[in-house]
Amino acid sequence: MFTVIGMKAFVSKPVSGLKGVAQVPGDKSISHRALMFGAIAGGETSVTGLLQGEDVLRTAAALTAMGADITPPTDPGGIWRIKGIGEKSLRTPKENLYLGNSGTSARLLMGLVAGYPVAAVFTGDESLSRRPMGRVVKPLTQMGAKFEAEAGDKLPIRVTGSAALQPIHYRLPVASAQLKSAILLAGLHANGKTIVVEPQPTRDHTEKMLAFMGAQVASEMQEDGSCIITLEGRPQLAGRNIIVPADPSSAAFLVVAALITKESDITVRNVLINPRRTGLYDTLQEMGADIAFENRRSNGGEETADIRVRSGPLKGVIVPKGRVPSMIDEFPILAVAAAFAAGKTVMTDLAELRVKESDRLAAIAKGLTAAGVKVEMGEDSLTVHGSGGKAPQGGCTVETQLDHRIAMSFLVLGMATQQPVAIDDAETIATSFPDFAALMNSLGAQIGPKPL
Repeated sequence: MFTVIGMKAFVSKPVSGLKGVAQVPGDKSISHRALMFGAIAGGETSVTGLLQGEDVLRTAAALTAMGADITPPTDPGGIWRIKGIGEKSLRTPKENLYLGNSGTSARLLMGLVAGYPVAAVFTGDESLSRRPMGRVVKPLTQMGAKFEAEAGDKLPIRVTGSAALQPIHYRLPVASAQLKSAILLAGLHANGKTIVVEPQPTRDHTEKMLAFMGAQVASEMQEDGSCIITLEGRPQLAGRNIIVPADPSSAAFLVVAALITKESDITVRNVLINPRRTGLYDTLQEMGADIAFENRRSNGGEETADIRVRSGPLKGVIVPKGRVPSMIDEFPILAVAAAFAAGKTVMTDLAELRVKESDRLAAIAKGLTAAGVKVEMGEDSLTVHGSGGKAPQGGCTVETQLDHRIAMSFLVLGMATQQPVAIDDAETIATSFPDFAALMNSLGAQIGPKPL
């Protein structure tokens, strides 16, 4: 059994019959980019549906510290207004830029700062300070930015930008949207064409939003499955009205919860269904999930839909390696779904999970094992042996390792185990989904800070 101590620890009790219509927070990736691009564009950018989680608020605070004029709404869910600097420059912040647990903030802002004659020290919490930044430092150094670190390629790092960056032709060593975006952000201030080659296509929100705001950016798929992105330097970005769709990564927790809890039927509204973000949903449908995309529409170059999901049996599958970049954040919750499937689910090419907010691969395996699920973990692989619909034992406390997705995934698991599942720290959930517990409970879950 488990012990719950204090308000940081949460517990999830087995339930059935989740019902209702829900709206999850705005997409985190698009929210970060809307703030950054709006801050450097000419004119005003208005943003509706911005995720007001800790990660995005860290981005807003860092941009403000460097001279951006960002006005938050006076009421929750209101419009954020950003007066861009246009032809002016960002300024050197008076204090260090503390980015909490946000790897997206750190890596993308490094690319942004690289193109201005300013210096900034990037810092983060314990988790972010363990994450490697070398993959970003290398290409930005080639372009003309300078970096100083106390501990190799880890934060804190001092970034000194340049108003005269050089464009580069760079092949990414790994499929990483953060790395690609950092280079493209720096490329905005380079003379000439910046070309990025990614071995596998990753989320393309940077390219879509830059084009939406006036940049010349092109993507071309290659016969070997790679993608070449070309950006013309020195574009004149113009402020736009941006509507941020619901985050498919956040919606995934509700979707899987409905799949594994009996007699459930829920709809999640206005979810982003960009093809480079729907790998989890493709996989769940291959597993036999009853998922329907309804009321499809388009806004600002991004497609959205209402997702209706009903509980039912699942079967194990082999996840294609080429699909991994489109669902890299969803493997924790996929592993939860796999625990209830008939047969085994095999996931490979997962090395990137080792350097997320936690070692997610190890955290998933450890948590599932504690709950009574049989797993096999390799250096970059995970095999989950499903129960065929039978509820795993549960009755454990899972260490979240300051990782919001691990925290939410195991609270979802606890909704369908024989005994409740607890997590040691729910505070990290505010990173991306501040109202997670309340929203889940409104659909019929029983999640709270003490045993129920």
